[in-house]
Amino acid sequence: MNYIKALGSGLAGALSVTLINESVRRFVPNAPRLDLLGSRAVEKSASAMGYSLPSSARYPVAIAGDLLSNSLYYSMSGVGKEKNTLLKGALLGLAAGVGAVALPDKMGLGEQPTNKTGQTQLLTVAYYLIGGLVTAATARFLTDRFFK
Repeated sequence: MNYIKALGSGLAGALSVTLINESVRRFVPNAPRLDLLGSRAVEKSASAMGYSLPSSARYPVAIAGDLLSNSLYYSMSGVGKEKNTLLKGALLGLAAGVGAVALPDKMGLGEQPTNKTGQTQLLTVAYYLIGGLVTAATARFLTDRFFK
């Protein structure tokens, strides 16, 4: 797969996760708070390096970091045979979702943002699964339109 296509597809998946999170958290009481998770990760990382970020800077840095890291992560669905892109996107999304539920507390980021309730956990996994599927669909679209 072309690197530009892989990165563009990964960005589409990352944007979908971020947009879903930002939309749903405003209307659903037990929605995952991936934004809080990211802000806590930024705060913890900055502190470990001896820096102190003002709270107003944490959110934009967290969003930028999420978009960058998730774009790179999802772009891995473009590695290997193109016929398996949908499966790889789904598996990457599922793995990211399970990781987002299972790992934050162990990483010192707290349990609440993705583990508040069973609904929160299910939505967390669903967000990332959707991100993987959007990545795969975007890769297929780009292949059909621009990269034949």
